[in-house]
Amino acid sequence: MSGVSRIGLLIFVAAILQVAVFWSVEIVGGTPDLVLVTLISIALLRGSITGAAVGFAGGLLVDVGTLGTLGVTSLLLTVAGYWAGRYGETTGRDRPHAPPLALVVITLFAGVAAYALHYMLGEEISARHALITTLLPAVVLNVVVGMPVYVLCRAMLRQLAAPQRAKEVELLV
Repeated sequence: MSGVSRIGLLIFVAAILQVAVFWSVEIVGGTPDLVLVTLISIALLRGSITGAAVGFAGGLLVDVGTLGTLGVTSLLLTVAGYWAGRYGETTGRDRPHAPPLALVVITLFAGVAAYALHYMLGEEISARHALITTLLPAVVLNVVVGMPVYVLCRAMLRQLAAPQRAKEVELLV
C-alpha cells in the first residue's frame, strides 16, 4: 500500500468515525475531534503541504457527512494541517512534547476560529458555550485521544521516507 493511500485511509476512517460515533459522544461537556487529532498526527509526520491537503479532504468529508455549512470545516482543517506541518518541519518532529503541544494549541485555535467563522456567517452561537463550556473539555479529550492516534499514525507511516527538515526559516519583509 502506497503512502498516499495509507494517509487517505487514515483520514477517511477518522472522518467516518467522527461523523458516525464521536459526533454524538459528549464527555464532561466536550466532544473529541478525531479528524483534527488524526490530521495533526499526519501533518507532524509528513509536513505542511500534506497536512493542508489532508486537512481539506478531511474537512470536506466531515462537512458532507454532517450536512453542515460546506467549506467551514475544510477551511479550518486546511489551516490547522498547514500549521501542524510547519511545526513538525521546523522544530517539533523529533521532540516528545510536540504531539501534545500541537494538539492543545491547534485545538484551541480551531475552536476560536470556528466560533469566529460561524459568527461571521450569521449563525447564532453562544460565546460562553463555544469557547468555555465545550472547548476546554475538548482540548483535554483531544490530548487523551491524540496520543494513541499519533502512535498509530507513526506506525502506519513509518515505511515512508521522511520529508526533508527545514534548516532555517527566512523572514521576507
